[in-house]
Amino acid sequence: MIKGPGLFLAQFMGDKPPFDSLDAICAWAAKLGYVGVQLPSWDARVIDLAKAAESQAYCDDLTAKVAKHGLKITELSTHLQGQLVAVHPAFDEQFDAFAPAAVKGKPKARQAWAVEQVKLAARASQKLGLKAHATFSGALMWHTVYPWPQRPAGLVQEGFAELARRWVPILDVFKDCGVAACYEVHPGEDLHDGATVEMFLEAVKGHSAANLLYDPSHFVLQCLDYLHYIDLYHDRIKAFHVKDAEFRPNGRVGVYGGYQGWKDRAGRFRSLGDGQIDFGAIFSKLTQYGYDGWAVVEWECCLKDPVQGASEGAPFVKKHLITPAAKAFDDFAGGAVDKAQLHRVLGI
Repeated sequence: MIKGPGLFLAQFMGDKPPFDSLDAICAWAAKLGYVGVQLPSWDARVIDLAKAAESQAYCDDLTAKVAKHGLKITELSTHLQGQLVAVHPAFDEQFDAFAPAAVKGKPKARQAWAVEQVKLAARASQKLGLKAHATFSGALMWHTVYPWPQRPAGLVQEGFAELARRWVPILDVFKDCGVAACYEVHPGEDLHDGATVEMFLEAVKGHSAANLLYDPSHFVLQCLDYLHYIDLYHDRIKAFHVKDAEFRPNGRVGVYGGYQGWKDRAGRFRSLGDGQIDFGAIFSKLTQYGYDGWAVVEWECCLKDPVQGASEGAPFVKKHLITPAAKAFDDFAGGAVDKAQLHRVLGI
């Protein structure tokens, strides 16, 4: 059965109570009805990642601190650090904001720091007893996503080969730790749809630790069939962000957004229930395929207050959780196997 509801804490951490410490925000989340929290590993108010990677005692204390509020840690997240594993130079200055001061303006040092951070997260996840981890792939080719002039022949293949060279040593650590590295497939990343997932998996030779975080909101904004995606890649889906979105194109803006702010784009993230996503179908498909990971609310809405969005998110997820049926609905009409009867029915 899908576990939940969980809440990704990244968008809620702040300087004022109850958002300024793990203890306080866990108490707040529990009161809203959440039973799990996904931790942003870059936020020192939430976790000391280096210490968690080395100390079982620290991880036990962290687990107990969360459990005191009736919560579990769902996954750790290295979205920011994963992004820095692969950064095209055109984006260096913007992505420096994700890095500590010691490596700002130093792309090679920043990348080395990011790689080590994600490896630390794998070891910390193991000590916390977690089976999945949320991250980004980073991007070397995003500036060529809608190319003019045309991409040089072989660019995409070499881009994924380089992405694989950077990620395979990290994935090896995740495999050794028994943790699934789950890429959030997301515009801005080289892994942004099914085709790019397939090329990456081919480049890493189907590495068993390379898995997926399913977030349908990013597919709505691309006009991609988010239900068929589950049919295609369900065996790799090990994490799930429950986030709503809408796509309402007009004569001014479409998929690319026209450089507008979030409120004025055709594709917008919305609070749960305010967008266009069919979550009933999503929870049904994930249940059908045996997904037993967490359903974690990620709040990103261009209109609604985050506290209101979080308070509405827990009951929304609870309403969609499905207890799998233990038997078929028409079992009452069945009977014991009788081979003679089977032959008669078949006319043989």
